[in-house]
Amino acid sequence: MDIAYNIIIAAALLLLSPYWLTRMALDPAFRSELIQRLRQWHSVPPQTGCLWVHASSVGEVRVAALLIRALQQKFPGRAVVLSTFTPTGEALARNELDCPVFRLPLDLLFLIRPLLKRLDPALLILIEAEFWPNLLRACFRKQIPVMLANGRLSAQSFARYRKLKPWFLWLTAAVRLFAMRSQTEADRLLQLGIEPARMRVAGNMKFDALTAGADPSAPKVPQIGENTVVFGSTRPGEERAIANAIAQFRQNPLNWKFIVAPRHMQRCREVEGILRDSGLAVTRHSELQNAADCEPVRVVLVDTLGVLNDYYRTGKVAFVGGGFDPKHGGHNIVEPALLGLPVLYGKHMGNFEEEARLLAESGGGIPIERPEDLAPALETLLNDPEEIQRRGALAAQTVERQQGAVNRHLEGIQSLLDKGTTA
Repeated sequence: MDIAYNIIIAAALLLLSPYWLTRMALDPAFRSELIQRLRQWHSVPPQTGCLWVHASSVGEVRVAALLIRALQQKFPGRAVVLSTFTPTGEALARNELDCPVFRLPLDLLFLIRPLLKRLDPALLILIEAEFWPNLLRACFRKQIPVMLANGRLSAQSFARYRKLKPWFLWLTAAVRLFAMRSQTEADRLLQLGIEPARMRVAGNMKFDALTAGADPSAPKVPQIGENTVVFGSTRPGEERAIANAIAQFRQNPLNWKFIVAPRHMQRCREVEGILRDSGLAVTRHSELQNAADCEPVRVVLVDTLGVLNDYYRTGKVAFVGGGFDPKHGGHNIVEPALLGLPVLYGKHMGNFEEEARLLAESGGGIPIERPEDLAPALETLLNDPEEIQRRGALAAQTVERQQGAVNRHLEGIQSLLDKGTTA
């Protein structure tokens, strides 16, 4: 199967080479990106017996950062290196971590083999769902143990892998330990043919990451009112339902105010238009300078990166987007929950499946079937301050009960290293 896979890759490269060469000539950003993916790993000093952590993008890097700091404390004599897939993940890692950071090269044997020789890792730790065939197969041939940390296996991925079960087992043969986020995801691995001895439920390190990254200082955004609803990480198709929900509260005795934060900042003009079409007066976050500016404000549109969590800290209720469309799979409902906000979200939470289930079961989360159901659900909640407080407390308690996953991952890493030294 190794030979067949690389024949397919070689054929694809040959077919795509005219496109790649043309784009390299015309697009400097693409050319720079490709060069980084081919050569940047040469900047990493040669290692012996290091712990190599790989995380794809910003979300995974945040989890990896927490684990890496714990590894550096537990194994001070071992070097730790981190690879990322995206430039944003790399930038975050370089800003937050004291370890070598590089972009993972293209998954081609002539790049992967010398990279493994340079790093000589005692263990490769993949964060969440990063399966690169040539990397994993090269580790298998060199008997380098691999661990999947914070392992994620959504229902959609499970359905795909079930159709390709022999390929999945071939792909993951090098993985000695699947440290899964939940029992549901571990059960899916069992159905794919992974032996129970190769897996454990270690929990979700994102719960620990939130506590570790908690900011005791005051929020870095203005407090626009005592009673605020934060609509975070909204997606196309959701803002019209949000606008309709807000419009119902033009006049309300509790003086509710609203924050709308699109998932992608380039959509701000579009989202502002949707809100204004519903008769709402909108103020952009970038226009707010001090508390005096906030008095007349009813709706704030977040047009600045990095402030959503601060707005959650000023809020009473949160809606997190991305859950009405299965292709998005929902966004981070854990952050507002830990802050004691009841969280509303759509039913398609494949990226946060276990978290959504736990919050719904405790009462801290409120799943919503369709966008048009948002307004009545919000109206019921906002007219009952005691219910808001009760559900918010349940949300925070739910998150706090799930913490401790980092230590469980460290135990798994220690066991793999112990097996390596006695092999």
